[in-house]
Amino acid sequence: MTDIADVRRTVAKAVGSWSEQLVGLSHGLHDEPETALQEHRAAARIGDLLETADFTVTRGVADLPTALVATYGTGDLVIGFCAEYDALPGIGHACGHNVNGAAAVGAALGLAAVADELGLTVKLIGTPAEEDIGGKVLLLDAGVFDDVAAAMMVHAAPDDTVGASSLAVGAWDITYRGKPSHAALAPWEGINALDAMTIAHTAVGLLRQQLPPGVVVHGIVTDGGQAVNIIPARTSARCEVRARTVEQLGEAYQRVRACFEAGALATGAELELTAHGREFADLRQDPDMTDAYVEALGELGRTATSLHGESMASTDMGNVSQRIPTIHPTIGYETGGARQHTPEFTAYGKSPGADLAVLDGATALALTGAALGASPTRRARLLDGVRERGRG
Repeated sequence: MTDIADVRRTVAKAVGSWSEQLVGLSHGLHDEPETALQEHRAAARIGDLLETADFTVTRGVADLPTALVATYGTGDLVIGFCAEYDALPGIGHACGHNVNGAAAVGAALGLAAVADELGLTVKLIGTPAEEDIGGKVLLLDAGVFDDVAAAMMVHAAPDDTVGASSLAVGAWDITYRGKPSHAALAPWEGINALDAMTIAHTAVGLLRQQLPPGVVVHGIVTDGGQAVNIIPARTSARCEVRARTVEQLGEAYQRVRACFEAGALATGAELELTAHGREFADLRQDPDMTDAYVEALGELGRTATSLHGESMASTDMGNVSQRIPTIHPTIGYETGGARQHTPEFTAYGKSPGADLAVLDGATALALTGAALGASPTRRARLLDGVRERGRG
């Protein structure tokens, strides 16, 4: 019979033995931020570190050059840890993915120390482009998660939380094509693509009053014309729509799309509207796995706030959670009141608190994985789930 107390001590000791490398990984990612699908140095750092720990590393999986899979052990229960490592344009790791990624790697290293004893396969999945096209969705479609019985990660934040949902989200790239003409001599000969964009944004602004709670529309104009004295012949933008569920997102899409169609109708411009990346589903966190994580976090002297029923922003971990038992808690540290996606949040990414979050997040995730593997009831539920998905 497995002594779970010994297992937990072994896991915590293993994470501690890698603490210098894990903090170094977090700092390295922070110092050299790479945006979506450009995370070449990040993926190389993670792959190299896991190879030194005797993981089998496969790089460039699913035709994504910056995705990777690293495995250790041969057990029938596959525990997956998702490592994020893409940064945001202009403001670096303002979402704390350096912490997320390093904590996931640490969790894999910690759980590997008891993989043979518990009959586990530890699977670290390097997931690029969470801030953009949704690497996890592409990896799901490619079958990378097919054998995973439980998927986990922690996300950097100002607070420790568990149980939250997230908003489903989809994005469009929008282009209007008009006709140029001299803005003073013969403006009537032109078709103003910027006017089309203006009408669309105005329509979206007016629509917001009638949108259900939880539906959010936001966007940026990426091209508004080339010269002030030329009627703009081309404008472009990117728009995101968020909603509480995938079903509600589909309904909101129709209404927002009509706003962009109105811009074309009113001006005579041609509208080109294409999906940008993959839709993110709403997050569904597994209650039993959450309980195991809360217990593990408590052993580290941390207390998490339950946000059950509340929504975070959006994450492609939502798509994973709709197919596989999943947790996506946040691991907190002092940020001076700053929230994610700001330069101020970025500034705290190498702080002592952030470094502790890497190690505590790694330990808590690894202890959660150990609890799943050591419990016959939990193990059976997760393996049954894998078999059910295979039959589906």
